[in-house]
Amino acid sequence: MDHLRSEKMSFVQLIIPVESAHRAVSYLGELGLLQIRDLNADKSPFQRTFVNQVKRCGEMSRKLRFFKDQISKAGLLSSARPASQPDIELEELEVQLDEHERELLEINANSEKLRQTYNELLEFKLVLLKVICQNTAATLNPRVFQEMQPDPSIKAGLRFISGIICKSKALMFERMVFRATRGNLLFNQAPAGEQVMDPVTSEMVEKTVFVVFFSGEQAKSKILKICDAFGASCYPVPEDTNKQRKLIREVMSRLSELETTLDAGFRQRNKALSSIGFCIGKWSIMVRKEKAVYDTLNMLNFDVTKKCLVGEGWCPLFAKPEIQVALQRATIDSSSQVGIIFHGMDAVEPPPTYFRTNRFTHAFQEIVDAYGVARYQEANPAVYTVITFPFLFAVMFGDWGHGMCLLLGSLILIFRERKLQSQKLGNFMEMAFGGRYVLLLMALFSIYCGLIYNEFFSVPFYIFGSSAYKCRDPTTCSDAYTTGLIKYRKPYQFGVDPKWRGSRSELPFLNSLKMKMSILLGVTQMNVGIILSYFNAKFYGSSLDIRYQFVPQMIFLNSLFGYLSLLIVIKWCTGSKADLYHVMIYMFLSPTDDLGENQLFWGQKALQIFLLLIAIVAVPWMLFPKPFILKKLHSERFQGRTYGILGTSEMDLDAEPDSARQHHEEFNFSEVFVHQMIHSIEFVLGAVSNTASYLRLWALSLAHSELSTVFYEKVLLLSWGYNNIIIRLIGLVVFSFATAFILLMMETLSAFLHALRLHWVEFQGKFYHGDGYKFRPFCFASLADEDD
Repeated sequence: MDHLRSEKMSFVQLIIPVESAHRAVSYLGELGLLQIRDLNADKSPFQRTFVNQVKRCGEMSRKLRFFKDQISKAGLLSSARPASQPDIELEELEVQLDEHERELLEINANSEKLRQTYNELLEFKLVLLKVICQNTAATLNPRVFQEMQPDPSIKAGLRFISGIICKSKALMFERMVFRATRGNLLFNQAPAGEQVMDPVTSEMVEKTVFVVFFSGEQAKSKILKICDAFGASCYPVPEDTNKQRKLIREVMSRLSELETTLDAGFRQRNKALSSIGFCIGKWSIMVRKEKAVYDTLNMLNFDVTKKCLVGEGWCPLFAKPEIQVALQRATIDSSSQVGIIFHGMDAVEPPPTYFRTNRFTHAFQEIVDAYGVARYQEANPAVYTVITFPFLFAVMFGDWGHGMCLLLGSLILIFRERKLQSQKLGNFMEMAFGGRYVLLLMALFSIYCGLIYNEFFSVPFYIFGSSAYKCRDPTTCSDAYTTGLIKYRKPYQFGVDPKWRGSRSELPFLNSLKMKMSILLGVTQMNVGIILSYFNAKFYGSSLDIRYQFVPQMIFLNSLFGYLSLLIVIKWCTGSKADLYHVMIYMFLSPTDDLGENQLFWGQKALQIFLLLIAIVAVPWMLFPKPFILKKLHSERFQGRTYGILGTSEMDLDAEPDSARQHHEEFNFSEVFVHQMIHSIEFVLGAVSNTASYLRLWALSLAHSELSTVFYEKVLLLSWGYNNIIIRLIGLVVFSFATAFILLMMETLSAFLHALRLHWVEFQGKFYHGDGYKFRPFCFASLADEDD
């Protein structure tokens, strides 16, 4: 398998007899190597052949969602791995689902009625208990009205209404009743003592029992209307105490019976849901597959006269034998007397792009595809991104202590891979789990770069031997920052010398190292991108792109920034103190002036003049030749060729709009020239801006190091200087949170995004078109967890 190029694709046609169509598409879905074109795109979903079957599958999906919702509300768990059961046909499954739905709906309806009756009886019991209790305590005594209305005729008209209302509405209810009756009432209330289910919201709420004493039919009508408006439930309570006690015994007896009935119904419902939950996973998969099969069949062209279905699609070249075997098996299993015809065709549209990936390379391919899917057979940047992306991240994030934290997190995700794959994760965890191998390489490269920078949570360690430097004052080493250090032995074996920490030369050296290293890495990666454009042009057979795009681009970039990289390497090797800023600036302003102390090697002045001249020549080299040569080639190709294609009785090209014939298109020179001019200007300006963009490697590395140093010195060491355990614990907690949330989360995200930008713009922009479309085969494995 060639990782650099996408798989070779073949455009194929299938002619499938109707009797074997369903089985053939099912086998193709299990294989997952054929992308089927929609030949009925001009038809609405309701005009397609298998619309009724799709509706049936949609209705079964609705029932399965209803069952899942009921199982979830009941707090039951559907079996993840049900026992093996005999396969059933779709029609039999449809009948079973219909029976289960009717049974559940009937159980739910009966349960709802019983629950409503139970709630009413429970409220009635609470009202009776409170009325009896208050009568016993003489809190609700009509003697108050008797004192107010001593006339026996008025006393004979005294009545009362008892009921129950939500506690939150009790105060407003009392005020409304008082205003409606103009104060001619006695209102008493008491807490119900237990929560009751609200009939509207079906939630358990606190309620209040009330008793309203009044006189007259008009007041009764007003109070009942207010009760109805506030959602209060009124219950008739007899005035006789003996009747009240008898009634409450009856209510208690009925409540006990209803509790038994509800419990039996609850067990029956759970039993039915458990039996459904045992098979719902298998049923869901079966329905999703059937719906996907009929959706795919609707994409085929139905030939009524020949009793067959015609389909077209794309498949990888290596998959053609496997597809033929699957189609032959479908013909045999469906007992069809006519075989399925499977053959290749010519296509007008470009093929889809398909890269075979594994769980390690998949995340890196997704990073590239997020910018744009590669054109068919275009060079794949993911081959290089596997190494360059985590390495550039590590250049900015280099700290082997922080790298070990990332390594621990990535290893946890990798070791728990099987368990996490079967779980439904949140957005953040799903993203982290999908990029677990990216995190692994990022962590490993961060440890490597951290060892080079010699930083462990910003603290240097003597890992690779003793330091090559010593202080001028060995006792206090107080002059290290002002005067500097003395070198007395061979250089430190690997990475930055730990003795430089806090010395005068630490910051200037690290800034110079990281800045020059950023330029070297940037120029190298941009050169790789331009070289890949050469391989693309060679693969597509475009000699114009090689001669008038690749060559001048390489000359322009390397005559300026390749030369700068050469100067950096020479300065490192020779230990020269030449000012490279001065060299590069005056290479343009005064190329003939003497370099003086900035000269690094013999013949540098002449080389600079030569490089400047060929860089200037490279700009029109990129801009002018290609459009004029394309215009000349086009005019020669179509000059004098105005003859039409002879029609025959066997072929009518006008009736075949999808045929592979090439059409003569007019050549728009101005459009081609403007496009080439934009591309040339973009490259010239981009060569400068992209090289400067790589300095973000230096900036973020410095920022990460300084932040880590601040948290270590100003938080941890400062708190550790106090002889107080509480202050030390507070300092340790603040340092831990700052390290976890700022350095490990925010800085990781920042370095990740900057590395992403460097790959998408600076690297891929040199060669990658990204205007292709992804190969999306019909595959059961890629179906969503729930049917739409």
